[in-house]
Amino acid sequence: MECRTLDLVIKSAKDLKDVNLFSKMDVYAVVKIDGDHNLKSSKHKTPTDKDCGTNPKWNFPVQFTVDDAAAQQNRLTLVVKIKSDRSLGDKEIGKVNVPIKELLDVFGEAKEAKYVSYSVTTPSGKVKGTLDLSYKFGEKFTAPEQHKNKHAEPAPAYPAGYAAGSSVAAAYPPPGAYPPPAYAHPPPPGGYPPPAGAYPPPQPGAYPPYPPQGGYPPQAGYGYGGYPAPVQQPQKSKMGGVGGMALGAGAGLLGGLIVGDMISDAADGGFDDGGFDF
Repeated sequence: MECRTLDLVIKSAKDLKDVNLFSKMDVYAVVKIDGDHNLKSSKHKTPTDKDCGTNPKWNFPVQFTVDDAAAQQNRLTLVVKIKSDRSLGDKEIGKVNVPIKELLDVFGEAKEAKYVSYSVTTPSGKVKGTLDLSYKFGEKFTAPEQHKNKHAEPAPAYPAGYAAGSSVAAAYPPPGAYPPPAYAHPPPPGGYPPPAGAYPPPQPGAYPPYPPQGGYPPQAGYGYGGYPAPVQQPQKSKMGGVGGMALGAGAGLLGGLIVGDMISDAADGGFDDGGFDF
């Protein structure tokens, strides 16, 4: 890629728009090259001219490297923004846009710097003030291309065992990939013997079956299944209290009357044939 240097001197500006109300402006400029080129773009800022008002002076030198082919195809633009330095926020005064191809055409085969002036355009689109600068192009030279891809992203790094573009982990090794651990030994034929001191297995007939055939006999005072037998409670007389006492008194009186009647009958009849005549 063929390139050449562009040496600029941002000299001064005059008759700029005053964007301050109560004090003189402190003015500086920002210089850059915009466009479609393969070289890394950069910005340069001039010193701030204090209390300069509408006529700042800088004489600030700056150098760029431009792609000659892009400049010849009118794809590069020199941009100079002039701003007022303010404590409550900087404010743009105006801007100058110059095609690099235009500078090349004016410069031609010259060896000395060229002095030019360009009109300053305010943010509202009006022309107010001028910018003075000088420039000079260097000889062509070959530089390696520097491709820039703003949308390029670093390739993701996958851990071992993962496949790129796959959502399923393949990190598990195939069966048999790892040797068995040292303590994993197959059991001996017939299984492991019981440890020393263990209880012997129960022998058939050593213990009675549970429960014994026919079940356990019920215990005294308990019913079927071991639960207590129900107790019959005596029924209470429906008549209690004074009524019961009256009933007892009545029964005694009736018995006494019957006995008395029997004795009276016996006295009235006397003895008949030596005995009672009933």
